[in-house]
Amino acid sequence: MRYPKFLQQNGRIAFVAPSFGCATEPYKSGFISAQEKFRKQGYSLEFGPNCYADKGIGISNTPDRCGKELTDYYCNVTSDCIISCGGGELMCEILDDVDFDKIREAGPKWYMGFSDNTNMTFLLATLCDTAAIYGPCASNFGMELWHPSLEDAMLLLQGKKLTMHGYDRWEKESVKDEENPYASYNLTEKTVIKYILPDGRTNIASLAGETVCDNIQQQESNHTVQTDMEGDVSIGFSGRLLGGCMDCLVNLLGTKYDKVAEFTELYKEEGILWFLEACDLNLMSIRRAMWQMEHAGWFRHCRGFLIGRPLNGMGVEEFGIDHYQAAYEMLKKYNVPVMMDLDIGHLPPMMPLICGSMASVLSDGKTYSVEMSLR
Repeated sequence: MRYPKFLQQNGRIAFVAPSFGCATEPYKSGFISAQEKFRKQGYSLEFGPNCYADKGIGISNTPDRCGKELTDYYCNVTSDCIISCGGGELMCEILDDVDFDKIREAGPKWYMGFSDNTNMTFLLATLCDTAAIYGPCASNFGMELWHPSLEDAMLLLQGKKLTMHGYDRWEKESVKDEENPYASYNLTEKTVIKYILPDGRTNIASLAGETVCDNIQQQESNHTVQTDMEGDVSIGFSGRLLGGCMDCLVNLLGTKYDKVAEFTELYKEEGILWFLEACDLNLMSIRRAMWQMEHAGWFRHCRGFLIGRPLNGMGVEEFGIDHYQAAYEMLKKYNVPVMMDLDIGHLPPMMPLICGSMASVLSDGKTYSVEMSLR
């Protein structure tokens, strides 16, 4: 795995728009505010030609122009890292115009973004054996007071923080809009992480099975689980991080860009730690996505799953199932820890993760941490 150099003091940040640009509110004002904050921190900035463009369908510009911008700015030597302007809908359409051979030959550079940017963060790992950061896009940094998750993302870019911890509360409904573009996260919901352990223990009511006695200690080569007399758990597992937004991942599945089998085979000794989240997918779509990935063999050599809160599925049921059942049905056969409702994805805050890095996860069933290492 190739790891880029971390962003140094007085370094240069480039911005590109391979998906949506910052052409409309509140994203335009947020992006301008973010620039001011980055400059105050001593960074110089570089802008791709599509950052404020609104000429494309589901992306900032035409696919060829977006693909050229992404290739040019990844391969140039004038910037030290790249932050994507935003997510969107059809970044997949630019992939034929991205020169992955040229990117593979260029010096590695940190690329950060999420959602539709899965088309880059995931493919950098699986096609170019190069790490990338699944984290906030540029306009997120324009909020008046940075949430700790944004501080974490910058510290990660700087190489100053490689262990991330879950956050106390999350946002169910945003208050950011055209008239309030600098609003911080509206953190009304208490974070409650959910887990399903290899021996069947879970704190998810809809998945609860037979009771397992206390004082059980289970240890395998890929995970450990301990329980004390009070029923508290101590969970630990590790693997190489791979994942992103399922909406995008299943779209890549089976195409010429799908090199997951080769990637998972290359790193089978370490195993894969999948991180997954969903945007537009409803519960049935999530279940179908899990079926697709499982039957395509993507989950071979998996060591565990980190699953974020689904934007379109929290607190709802379809056909008698909730989002836990939608995701877990295809995962239980792997006999590995599954943690859900984590700070990954579209319901902020989001924990920045290095796609392609090795990671160790620890949890007591109430809090959790992800320690990443560059090996």
